[in-house]
Amino acid sequence: MAVDIQKLFNEELPAALAKNPDAAKQIGAKYQLNVTGEGGGEWFLDLTDAGPKAEAGNPGSADVTITVSSEDFQKLYENPQANSMQLFFAGKLKVTGNQMLAMKLPKLFQLQGAG
Repeated sequence: MAVDIQKLFNEELPAALAKNPDAAKQIGAKYQLNVTGEGGGEWFLDLTDAGPKAEAGNPGSADVTITVSSEDFQKLYENPQANSMQLFFAGKLKVTGNQMLAMKLPKLFQLQGAG
């Protein structure tokens, strides 16, 4: 089932962060997520002690920037562990900044199921 990317970042993730702020802060980084194509957008995720928060836009202060098409984001969201490396090595998942932080991003999506 396809995820509604706009709803995910504008409603569901902010709600999950509000419910699980300590778990979110354990990730400890600022992410810029740019999803291109239909239904995509740009979101800034602050998962540090100053946050946590998820908001639309690109303030330019992220530790790592991840760019992926909306089509490939669906694959990433469905199975982050298996598909993240596959998409990365195929050049479909672009990571700039601290690449090790990108490996922590699946933990963010797991917060939705918690709480």
